[in-house]
Amino acid sequence: MDVNILIGGAAGQGMDTIAHLLGKALTREGYGVFLSKDYMSRVRGGHNFAWLRFAGRTPGAAGEKAHIIVALNEETYRLHREKLLDSGRVIFDPELFALPQQEQRGVPVRLRALAREAGGPLMANTVAVGALLVLLGFKTAVLEKLLAETFAGKDDRVTAQNIAALHSGYNEAAAFCHDCIALPPWRSAGNGERYLFLDGNQVLGISALAGGCRFFSAYPMTPSTGIMTYLAKNQHRCGIVVEQAEDEIAAINMALGASFAGARAMTATSGGGYALMVEGLSLAGMTETPLVIVLAMRPGPATGLPTRTEQGDLDFALYGGHGEFPRAVLSATNLEDAFYRLNKAFDLADRFQIPVIFLSDQHFADTARAVPPYDFSRLRSERYLADDATLLRPYLRYRLTPGGVSPRALPGQFPGEVVLADSDEHDEAGHIIEEAAARRQMLEKRLAKLPALAAAMDEPLIYGDGENEVSGTGGGILLVGWGSTLGALQEAVDLLRASGNRATLLHFSDIWPLPAGRITAMLPQARHSFCVENNATGQFAALLRRSTGMEFHHQIRKYDGRPFTPGEIIREVLDHV
Repeated sequence: MDVNILIGGAAGQGMDTIAHLLGKALTREGYGVFLSKDYMSRVRGGHNFAWLRFAGRTPGAAGEKAHIIVALNEETYRLHREKLLDSGRVIFDPELFALPQQEQRGVPVRLRALAREAGGPLMANTVAVGALLVLLGFKTAVLEKLLAETFAGKDDRVTAQNIAALHSGYNEAAAFCHDCIALPPWRSAGNGERYLFLDGNQVLGISALAGGCRFFSAYPMTPSTGIMTYLAKNQHRCGIVVEQAEDEIAAINMALGASFAGARAMTATSGGGYALMVEGLSLAGMTETPLVIVLAMRPGPATGLPTRTEQGDLDFALYGGHGEFPRAVLSATNLEDAFYRLNKAFDLADRFQIPVIFLSDQHFADTARAVPPYDFSRLRSERYLADDATLLRPYLRYRLTPGGVSPRALPGQFPGEVVLADSDEHDEAGHIIEEAAARRQMLEKRLAKLPALAAAMDEPLIYGDGENEVSGTGGGILLVGWGSTLGALQEAVDLLRASGNRATLLHFSDIWPLPAGRITAMLPQARHSFCVENNATGQFAALLRRSTGMEFHHQIRKYDGRPFTPGEIIREVLDHV
């Protein structure tokens, strides 16, 4: 059992505040919480909404039907009333608009008037939170504490006014509906474990700091900007330099310079910014300079849909940049895994001296969830630098080795030894060359890293009926996906199995070099195989076909800028089985 709340209105009306305050409160009450946002590319106006879903354990995707709609304007009710359950409730401000006479599910709360009485119109969102609390049967104590934390450092009157607004919304809604939504059981069952309520960009920022990243440069571009915002907010107390560059060309070159000098470095962008970075990407490939690039995907081409989601840049990540050089491509699946996966990206970059592209997207970046605390002892911070005891002299930055990885020294690390690097082809010492034999030798050296890099890739997650079977799917339904589709696909598998179908999910976090072992074992056995992607051309299915020769029976593609819901996936599957 779960509860779904849709909060909608125009940009600037405070939907985000309502959703995050309630999400944090529910997390502290012991529930698993999932919050996703659907917002337009404008500062004010337009129609935005958020889905907040909570249950005994953290859901992996948004719902399709709402128990409560918070309609901050009439447009929200008009656009979403068909999603409201018959037993649901809609909170609205009767001074802004009236519901149809036949609508019996309304809970009128004078959001603006009560906010003005409490201290100002900006507190209308706090009034709405109070109304939500009473409908759900909660007391106000947790929210009062959250408001005190939120406004700590400000005038005490601000906290008092917001608490007054909270109570006014609570009391007015109580006259119409008190404790009227049945709640799921608590996740924690009294064990006292405190979960975190974070969004994807915050998780990547925390992981970067915990993993030893000491330089970050970027140009703001939705949906990656939240990473820079988080790191900038914490740079002084965490010892990281955060630089807002004039453009993405400067951003990647700054990060390369910092990495060459010895700092763990990262940059982040979206598709249009990554297009400007690809020359720097190739420079990292030629100079063998470790670098992590977070590519947060959104629909393109050009500006596309700046605040929507898509998985359309996979091919760009795999093949962007001129020339041939090794790279790794990893992806963010959910908040639990992405914390450790980004740390792996840093480790691979340092170990193999390569650029690593970490694929995120708007759905992952802006979705907040209740997650258990992270285990920092699992993080790796090895820099794989040369040491004085084993360094061969004279030092050759690009010394030929069987696995292609040369001893890496930092400029000035060893007195009397020079570290040379150049964007031109070079010899072992780093001097520019033109000779054919030397060129062939150096290119082969770089590509020699690929076998060990491929061995470091994790096989995909197996979920469902094939989890404990070496033989695989046993003739049932096989769903395959990658990246942020994980939660929706897992729930789809659960629902398919609950209805009597045999269903298995294979889900990829490490994309390239492609870890194809499990899929080549399981795909041929599936009676019905589906590749599920948020793009129009089936880029991952094409990658699999190129790499293994195998094809899926069916493909499920979505490219309207919105993430999958479990129901959409199930309906597509059942149309073919």
